[in-house]
Amino acid sequence: MRNDVQDYYGKQLQSSDDLQTNACCDQEPPDHLKPLLAQLHDEVVTRYYGCGLVSPEHLDGMRILDLGSGSGRDVYLLSALVGEHGEVVGVDMTDEQLEVARRHQDYHREQFGHSTSNVRFLKGYIEELDTLDLQDGYFDIIISNCVINLSTDKAKVLADVKRLLKPGGEFYFSDVYADRRVPSALVNDPVLYGECLSGALYWNDFINLGKRSGFADPRLVESRRLTIENPAIEKKLGNIRFYSATYRLFNIDELEPACEDYGQAVIYKGTLENCPHAFKLDDHHIIETGKVFPVCGNTWLMLEKSRFAGHFEFIGNFDTHYGIFEDCGLNVPFVDNEDAGAASCC
Repeated sequence: MRNDVQDYYGKQLQSSDDLQTNACCDQEPPDHLKPLLAQLHDEVVTRYYGCGLVSPEHLDGMRILDLGSGSGRDVYLLSALVGEHGEVVGVDMTDEQLEVARRHQDYHREQFGHSTSNVRFLKGYIEELDTLDLQDGYFDIIISNCVINLSTDKAKVLADVKRLLKPGGEFYFSDVYADRRVPSALVNDPVLYGECLSGALYWNDFINLGKRSGFADPRLVESRRLTIENPAIEKKLGNIRFYSATYRLFNIDELEPACEDYGQAVIYKGTLENCPHAFKLDDHHIIETGKVFPVCGNTWLMLEKSRFAGHFEFIGNFDTHYGIFEDCGLNVPFVDNEDAGAASCC
């Protein structure tokens, strides 16, 4: 399957117009990114096959690793955002894509006004990051855009991501997920696999894989249903539904498997660039500027131990535990009914 993917993205696809579905199609970027995207070389943009946006907040000076960097679109976009003192490394296994990315390195250095290039590209497999010149605990952020589904060993990828991230760093990535496990007959279809569909994880399998890999509390940032828009492929897929989703996974060992309540709260200072009125941590934590915002212990740690710490005030501590944090949708799983009567012994 790895050879099929290399052939699909290296030889069969010459531009995004050659895709047979809309799975690897991007969404509308926010306004602050549009001027930077307009500066990217046309060939780099044409050979881009992402499914989401992988540019989180507060990137100045950051070290970023892009898994499956392809033609380099995200690498070059992030190179502008991290600035000349930051660094972006792209890893890809496809010679044709790497050749496009490297050919335009000086072009983007000049576009963004850097005296020296702050990007580099490595040829390699994202399942074999331990064979590349990458230092443990070196990266502030690791990204990936519609590539993890193409991996033949997703557990190995997540284990290496954990190893390469700094404490408090994050894996911020977009990918395709299914609403159920994809049958093996479809997984082995090279076109469905290359279109980022049949290699997609069932969403709950991903959550559990993330937890086993040391990311105790994966946070969904945004998602959208994929409509496929190819009748022949839709017929093959049957009732399986697919979604493009962006998750952020923080490398914080103290995170708990569930959202626990310690009576804590945070106040966002409104100081992050492009986020003057509110900061969106995930799809159910939109923290307005200046407002006391109650949080669970995990959310507290994600903010206090990450690059976002200086943009928040922190209220409380971990001295007293009050049970499950109710706003996270979990409740005590036992009957709480005073009229239920006395229990009989078994």
